[in-house]
Amino acid sequence: MPTPYGDSVFHTQNIQQLAEDVSAATDGGLTITVHSAGSLFGHPEIKDSVRRGLAPIGEVLMSRLANEDPIFGIDSVPFLASNYDESRALWQASREVVTQKLADQGLTLLYAVPWPGQSIYTKDPISSTADLEGANFRAYNTATERLAQLMGAVPTQLETGDIPTAFSTGRVAAMITSPSTGVSSQAWDFTNHYTDTQAWLPKNMVIVNTAALEGLPEEQQSALMEAAKAAETRGWEMSRAETDEKIATLKENGMTVSEPSDELAQQLSDIGQTMTDEWLAEAGDEGAQVVEDYRASLK
Repeated sequence: MPTPYGDSVFHTQNIQQLAEDVSAATDGGLTITVHSAGSLFGHPEIKDSVRRGLAPIGEVLMSRLANEDPIFGIDSVPFLASNYDESRALWQASREVVTQKLADQGLTLLYAVPWPGQSIYTKDPISSTADLEGANFRAYNTATERLAQLMGAVPTQLETGDIPTAFSTGRVAAMITSPSTGVSSQAWDFTNHYTDTQAWLPKNMVIVNTAALEGLPEEQQSALMEAAKAAETRGWEMSRAETDEKIATLKENGMTVSEPSDELAQQLSDIGQTMTDEWLAEAGDEGAQVVEDYRASLK
């Protein structure tokens, strides 16, 4: 099982627990060997490696697939869902259509778990988007590319493991990511300020090759699905705990943690509305229905 993130990341730890649960439930009949940190396939290759059967199961950031269908990017539209309750409601509204999109490619969704909310890391304090104008800004999907553009920054594609080197060499000067990634990359070594925007909570999905799944004995299929259900519940709880813990770690290591200024908050809200409108235009009736269902569920 290839995964993109290292063993210290809670998503990987959750997957390791999934593997242990499956092995225990099947008396060792079904074992999952986790290859973390992109050691088997790089993040961009994981989804296709599972689809093609090169690996039967894998983990991928859902929004990485937004280029093939906008519905995969719904959880990375800034400020559409910007806390855990909203993120859960958005997932409930979008899960069925995401599941079907994957099924059409011979993939079965096992579960999805969000990262903590995405916030901005910089060397210098920022009070408005003008402070980011012209800066190289780390991007990891289409949404972060567009966000950087709307802030006047220059999007630069960069995988998690390359973050420290990219900052130290001047390849990037700012990024928006979770406190988890900030701690795992020891952001205090190359940035000083964490602006707590909580812009969105992107999810990682664990997917399995449907043919491989259906090739398992029925009791092993059931054990995997039950373990996946438990992993989703556990993962959301781990993510909530992670938020508080990792922000505290950033502070302990000397980073200045602050709320966005009124000006920056308004600018980011306006950008979020622009990006929601753009996403809806791209996603069409299907996306509009998901957003309508999501917003209705919040009332």
